[in-house]
Amino acid sequence: MAGKSSPERAAIEALNQRILPGFMAAGFEHIEPDILQPADIFLDRSGEDIRSRTFVFTDPAGRELCLRPDLTVPACRYHLSHAADPGAETRYCYAGKAFRFQPGGGDQLHPAEFDQVGVELIGAGDAEAADAEVLLLTLEAVRAAGLKTFRVTTGDLGLFHALLASLPMPGRWRRRLAHQFWRPRAFRALLDELTGARARSRTSLSPLIDRLIAEEVEDTGAFVVRELEVRGLEPVAGRSIADIAGRLAEKAADRRETPLAETEARAIDAYLAIRGTPDKAAGDLAALAGEVGGALVQAVERFDRRQRLLEQSRVASEDLDFSSVFGRSLEYYTGFVFQIEVAAADGSTIPVAGGGHYDNMLSDIGAAQPIPAVGCAIHTERLEAALREARQ
Repeated sequence: MAGKSSPERAAIEALNQRILPGFMAAGFEHIEPDILQPADIFLDRSGEDIRSRTFVFTDPAGRELCLRPDLTVPACRYHLSHAADPGAETRYCYAGKAFRFQPGGGDQLHPAEFDQVGVELIGAGDAEAADAEVLLLTLEAVRAAGLKTFRVTTGDLGLFHALLASLPMPGRWRRRLAHQFWRPRAFRALLDELTGARARSRTSLSPLIDRLIAEEVEDTGAFVVRELEVRGLEPVAGRSIADIAGRLAEKAADRRETPLAETEARAIDAYLAIRGTPDKAAGDLAALAGEVGGALVQAVERFDRRQRLLEQSRVASEDLDFSSVFGRSLEYYTGFVFQIEVAAADGSTIPVAGGGHYDNMLSDIGAAQPIPAVGCAIHTERLEAALREARQ
């Protein structure tokens, strides 16, 4: 990992020390989460981008560890090991190193070792107020650092999940569509497959699925056992009979299922096309919720309330760009997400900060029940680069 020159390092450290006291003054406790983390947490729960770039190794005791690729998960682990009541509202801030493999060696904006300064607000009962508080803190921090011109892009993954919950379809289809949300091409292929616009691809399992349907098999597990015995095969390592049977049963159920109606597919497409200022998006979302009903109505109301809270703090709708398809590359976010970007001289954008709402992470890593949380991280190398470019 190439080191930085002393002036560059000093500038980044100065930014860290300019930002961190503001978070502490806002009531966030300064913590220093461990650099070494259990690898499975990041490999199982982070997005593909992070999984592919995490430095993973095995210690002498055989445990698989990693260098933290971000500080949100380490902060959550710190919370569970230190908080007297993990479910109580708690505020943390941090400044520290994160590590990600960079194909080709990386560059100034994409180093393998970089600084993050951020906050995590855990256990807040008012989700919209917590979202607004963290975004406001982040905006204040980058402005205090000297950043004057930037763009804020926002999204809300909760709206998408509420839309799926409001449309009539099997639960397994909702799970698969939600899983592929992060992968636009795969999402489109799946949606076309569910509506029948695209033929389901044939695989090595297709003949078995044909037989399950033709023979009206009810005990898929017994069917799998017989097939393995007849063929003289053993289950693939790591796959139990129940896993194999479940996969076959699900695929057979998909074949028997009535295709997703075109009206539902159009509703999904209409949602994915929504973008603009939050005020404009609110009108489009309200119209869609009026057609779809269900959980989407309440999700749009929460969206509106968050924006009203931001406006009360002088963050106007015109200051934000909403995109229904905007989502962070970390897949643990479940609700409001945002990113602060600066236009570079070459026409590209520099993302200097971002964050969002996540409700499942703490229970996934050991909490007895889901605990809501929202956080942000400022990439101070990128912030320093943006400030330096602005001075030129």
